[in-house]
Amino acid sequence: MHYRRARKKFDEEVENHERWLISYADFITLLFAFFVVMYAISSVNIGKYKVFSDALGDAFGGAGAAPVTNTEVPNLPIPNPALKRRAEMLKQERQEMTRLAQDLLSTLAPLVKEGKVRVTQNSRGVSVEINASVLFDPADARLTPESVEALSAVGVLLKNDTHNVQVEGHTDDLPISNAQFPSNWELSSVRASSVVRLFVENGVAPTRLTAVGFGSNVPVASNDDPIGRARNRRVAVTILSGLPDPVTELPTEVVPQQ
Repeated sequence: MHYRRARKKFDEEVENHERWLISYADFITLLFAFFVVMYAISSVNIGKYKVFSDALGDAFGGAGAAPVTNTEVPNLPIPNPALKRRAEMLKQERQEMTRLAQDLLSTLAPLVKEGKVRVTQNSRGVSVEINASVLFDPADARLTPESVEALSAVGVLLKNDTHNVQVEGHTDDLPISNAQFPSNWELSSVRASSVVRLFVENGVAPTRLTAVGFGSNVPVASNDDPIGRARNRRVAVTILSGLPDPVTELPTEVVPQQ
């Protein structure tokens, strides 16, 4: 009897000790793709978009994203809560000032139609420019009876408002010199103060009011003819915006002279 010796199995599968390298390579590839994504979204432009597209294609074995035809993709806006709040406050303030300007136009409509009152609005606030002939007699700072009625109506509108009010007196360049007003400085200042006192009498808080006399230094027309001089003799009531334009402080370093 012959016995066949069992053949030793040489084709056993040999254990692969380097199999972990495959998982490690996949992990490194995905990590690289993640950092490419983070870099690309920080500032999107054509170059970064292409890097992002190619990296994803290489990492996941697919084609890259469709090519971008624009020459430049603008930076993605990053919302700033403080700037957004300020923009909303500015919008609300402008709307409130516009309503106030419309109320003033309605209240002073007859004088506006006659060209004796102008109502304007800008970033500083709402300004009511009143011709001095409506308010005062020549070379006088006492309000006429006719002007008291119109200014009292303005005071009623301002009474329940919260904005500060600056009243400015202006004159033409013709000199004045008498016992009461040695110059146009005094005349313009007292005229502005007369309007302020009337507003206080109509309930406007004194702490909100300021009277300023400019004399003839801020003309709005030429003083070479009677029409221009009449335009320059005026009182301007400015309701100041609660949110003026931001002020940029200049550097204080002294530049050495050459």
